[in-house]
Amino acid sequence: MAERIMQLVQIVDSQSAAPGHAPDRYLQPRQAQHRPPTNYEDLLGDAIERTFAAGVHDLAGLVESLNRQGMTTRAGQPWTEANYGPEMAELSR
Repeated sequence: MAERIMQLVQIVDSQSAAPGHAPDRYLQPRQAQHRPPTNYEDLLGDAIERTFAAGVHDLAGLVESLNRQGMTTRAGQPWTEANYGPEMAELSR
C-alpha cells in the first residue's frame, strides 16, 4: 500500500510532461506571475480567502471584512467599494 502511495506522489509531483503531451497550463498556479508576491500581497490574499471562507461574496461585505481584519490599501487607506477595483488592477500589474 505504501509503495502505491509513493508512486502516486511521484506522478503528481513530476514536472516533466509525458512524451507527446504538453504540460497542462492550468495546473501551474503561478503561470501569469511576473515576480514573487510581496508580503503585503500574501497577507491581503490570506485576508480575502478568509473572507470568502466565511461566506462573504459581495463587494460591500468584502471591503468591510478587510477593514475589520486591519488590512489597508498599500497607501494605508481603508478599503472602500470605490478603491477596491482600481487597487486590485494596480496590484495585478
